[in-house]
Amino acid sequence: MSYGPLPKKVDPRKLAEREAEFKGTAKIADMPRLASCLVDDEGTVEVQIRFAKDEQRLRVISGEAHGKVRMTCQRCLEPVSVEIDATLSLAVALTDEQAQNLPRCYDPLIMETDEIELLPIIEDELMLSLPLVPFHDDCSIQTSFGDAETARTQEEKPNPFSVLAQLKEKADKS
Repeated sequence: MSYGPLPKKVDPRKLAEREAEFKGTAKIADMPRLASCLVDDEGTVEVQIRFAKDEQRLRVISGEAHGKVRMTCQRCLEPVSVEIDATLSLAVALTDEQAQNLPRCYDPLIMETDEIELLPIIEDELMLSLPLVPFHDDCSIQTSFGDAETARTQEEKPNPFSVLAQLKEKADKS
């Protein structure tokens, strides 16, 4: 197992032959698509990734990524801290036909070149693990905006349709 910074580019086929494993951190700032869904790009994600061959002799990539990010609460629109956990389960395929014939337990990773960038793959899985609607468990929703005096005067205004109610009452009596 290799500890430290994750490699930028890897050849999954060669690493699967050696059954390589990497453990390290990835900066959120280095993942622009993920960062665009967040309040800021501060922080890191702990990543553990393994390359191996399974019982069918398929080259597979498995692993986990864990971290804490800040998103916008959809109730109060303030930042909320969210735990994200992603699980990778990919199988290397060279063509679309090979990708279609993979077992359902794997997502296909179609290789167009010998090497792939590792960070975008991790970024994709992290984006899929983000909650659709992040919110605080205990946030209070502000229901009135502006100062209290404005809200009070709006409540004291007479109903403009009360005249119609009076006319209806007169018509019902006649």
